Amino acid sequence: MAVQHLLIRRPPAWVWDVLRDGSRYADWVVGTQESWEAGGHWPMEGATIGYRVKLGPLAYEGRTVVRACEPPDRLELEAMAGKGGSARIAIEIKPWGKDTLVVIDEHPLRGRKGSFHNAAIDLLVQLRHRSMLGRLARAVESKGARPDGDS
Repeated sequence: MAVQHLLIRRPPAWVWDVLRDGSRYADWVVGTQESWEAGGHWPMEGATIGYRVKLGPLAYEGRTVVRACEPPDRLELEAMAGKGGSARIAIEIKPWGKDTLVVIDEHPLRGRKGSFHNAAIDLLVQLRHRSMLGRLARAVESKGARPDGDS
């Protein structure tokens, strides 16, 4: 199981604003070149985001489904990887004073991903999460100064 956290120096509502905007999925999900709402109303339960991942000359289109949504505290996603299976990605948004503690927990859920899951894979997912949380923080913080005037 890969769990990573980051303190984002903005209020929880600002973090939720980025997470609930399906068009911004590619802004914070590592490797995603573009994203689009593919079904339902993101981020309501059952809604789907389509996305394109590009690595050099290779490209892959996938989808992510919302499995649980409790605004503004929790978003749980299932990222589909075709024959490779899927992964559960749980995002918790916790008030931390004027700031927000974001916790991401990801683990294989279905298919071949679970068969190959080991400590080395967890390390790679941890590194990906660290980058993803940094991207999320930049997306949230790009909204400008905090409402109370602090930076």
